[in-house]
Amino acid sequence: MTATNSASKTAQPFLTDVKELRRRARQHLETGNITETYGGDVKQAIEILQNVLATEIVCVLRYTMHSIAATGIASESVKDEFAQHAKEEQEHMTMVAERINQLGGKPNFNPEGLASRSASQYAEGENLIDMIKENYIAERIAVDHYRELIRYFADNDPTTRVMLEGILGTEEEHANDMHDLLVAHEGKPMLPSD
Repeated sequence: MTATNSASKTAQPFLTDVKELRRRARQHLETGNITETYGGDVKQAIEILQNVLATEIVCVLRYTMHSIAATGIASESVKDEFAQHAKEEQEHMTMVAERINQLGGKPNFNPEGLASRSASQYAEGENLIDMIKENYIAERIAVDHYRELIRYFADNDPTTRVMLEGILGTEEEHANDMHDLLVAHEGKPMLPSD
């Protein structure tokens, strides 16, 4: 018998017996969808997601304000872009709030302390270029933050990780959009061309 064969005979089966799955599902119903196979720390996950929720709320507010307040001869298309981003950030906000609820938490929409819970800042900007820059900075913060969180949740909470991966993809698109707007309005590329 080879080492591989002996290891595979003593290894735990890939799938849990159906009877065992049924037995476990009947236990601890009060924990909701959090079963004993959840690999993370539920309280920590909720706390982290409360901060993600605050970040998304701040982004909704900032983009909405910019979509209304932007002025200038070239502002209409930028205002439309800001409004679209506000809508997408609101979708993220809702997804995160629903995930907090699924984990047994209560989403914190309280505006008190919102800025301190958020990874990104609420910055108005003095003009169209400033608004674009502030949104670009906020998106770069979000991209780095979500990458860290994806690594943190890993296989311990794949549902949260997959949700954050989807949000990250949109945030990367938003960052690219803000970069392109900045180049279009300042007339110089910001990223290396090679």
